[in-house]
Amino acid sequence: MENNFLWWRDGVIYQIYPRSFSDSNNDGFGDLLGIISKLEYLSELGVDAIWLSPIYPSPDKDFGYDIADYFDIDPRFGTMADFDLLLHEAHKRNIHIVLDLVLNHISDQSTWFQASKSSRDNPYRDWFIWRENPKGKQYPPNNWHSNFWGSAWKYDKTTEQYYYYMFLKEEPDLNWRNPDVYKKMMDVFKFWLNRGVDGFRLDVFNEYFKDDQFRDNPPKLGIRPFEWQKHIFDVNRPEMMGALKDIRAILDSYPERYAVGETFLATTSEEAAKYIGPDKLHDAFDFTFLECPWNSKCFSSIITRWNSLLSRNDGWPNYVLNNHDQPRSATRYGKREEDERMKVAAAMLLTLRGTPFLYYGEEIGMRDIKLKRNEILDPVGKHYWPFFVSRDGCRSPMQWDSSENAGFSKRKPWLKVHPNYLQRNVKNQKEDPNSLLNFYKNLLTIRKTTPALQKGSFVPVTSNSRRLLAYIRQDVSQTVLVVLNFSHHKARLAMGSQLRGKDWQLLLSNKRSLVPEIKNNWLPLVGDEASLYIYKNKK
Repeated sequence: MENNFLWWRDGVIYQIYPRSFSDSNNDGFGDLLGIISKLEYLSELGVDAIWLSPIYPSPDKDFGYDIADYFDIDPRFGTMADFDLLLHEAHKRNIHIVLDLVLNHISDQSTWFQASKSSRDNPYRDWFIWRENPKGKQYPPNNWHSNFWGSAWKYDKTTEQYYYYMFLKEEPDLNWRNPDVYKKMMDVFKFWLNRGVDGFRLDVFNEYFKDDQFRDNPPKLGIRPFEWQKHIFDVNRPEMMGALKDIRAILDSYPERYAVGETFLATTSEEAAKYIGPDKLHDAFDFTFLECPWNSKCFSSIITRWNSLLSRNDGWPNYVLNNHDQPRSATRYGKREEDERMKVAAAMLLTLRGTPFLYYGEEIGMRDIKLKRNEILDPVGKHYWPFFVSRDGCRSPMQWDSSENAGFSKRKPWLKVHPNYLQRNVKNQKEDPNSLLNFYKNLLTIRKTTPALQKGSFVPVTSNSRRLLAYIRQDVSQTVLVVLNFSHHKARLAMGSQLRGKDWQLLLSNKRSLVPEIKNNWLPLVGDEASLYIYKNKK
């Protein structure tokens, strides 16, 4: 590995949903000590950082995204001493820790909001967004909608005003225009950085500021109420850029710290890209990548656009196929229990120019669980059933082995385990050399030992076949050719002038162990093949 390896740029980040990863005390709920017990597994897998979904004290109305205290650990996950031990043990294995920061809103059970709602003249009153409509208390202050359902304004009888919330009514939005709130939010960053945390994923960061005049959003066509208006005045306000500059300055005052943002309501790559740069965030998610069907043309167009946009502002790409809010890629793309297509997805994700994000269980091809109505826990799923299947499906316990509850816990888990755990689990796949898990391990090893796959340029290769996605990753010393067949049928790649006449060596393939015979400058591929070839550049 080169000496200038930078973990967040050149490495791989693995998202853990803590309550579903590993339960150390057998209460059915994953915890920090459970994560510590699996650090050796993560080290062997080859990831460079773990991002933890919220672990702070919370009433759990929204699975920890309704934080009650930014400066502590929820007892269900453990103690601050457990967290410090996790930092120590992870760093000992060169694994970095990324925390999820939810700074747009807070729990209505927090001491701040309880004080704020107690009276209009309470010192914490202006820490939240309180408004009234001159027409009368039966009218909310404006037409803004909650992303989950209904009006974004909740009337409080005690003080006879409305407070604003973008998500659940139990998650009032903080008033970032208040200097005391602004300072406190910056203090949150410093608190965890001083503790040794390496980076942050910022939940809905571009929602921090709202229009200071509280103007109505203009109407538009949509399916659910939230989509009946153009979200102009309740998100993406210009004041956000100043906040990002201050956040970045704090991060840059520590060595190799990092922040990636969840760009809320970003429907284009351009919207995400504008928040990335030297005085902004290191990264922001482009979720258009998640919206692609299993189609090489769709992925190719987004990859090309994302690279082009970020080259203009000295930004660095990132890619993600799974997270805690989306159906798993194996559910979206997989064929029953077959994993060859998922190996193609893995090869794409881990060889593109940019930081790959993996979601726990992605490496063994976990599928979403199916839930009956009375099993749904997600508040959004409960409200929109049966039109929305809930976010619970992708949050089921990690499948470690074929023992009771998939080795996650000896007690019934907080959410049920997928019934395929008897076959699909870490233990089984470790023992199978052709498994998806071992393919991931091989890919991660190759990525870590191949500089061109970390920092090399990205050059698309024009393909004659709509089934293929092909590209070159190249640095001064080596060239890597990645060829991915998105079809179950055979295909072939035309070896143009940039590819022919090279002494290609096979780095990895899920379908072959030797370089195939290239006839008349055509490289053959079988169905669902992912292959990496390399040659050393002549100096």
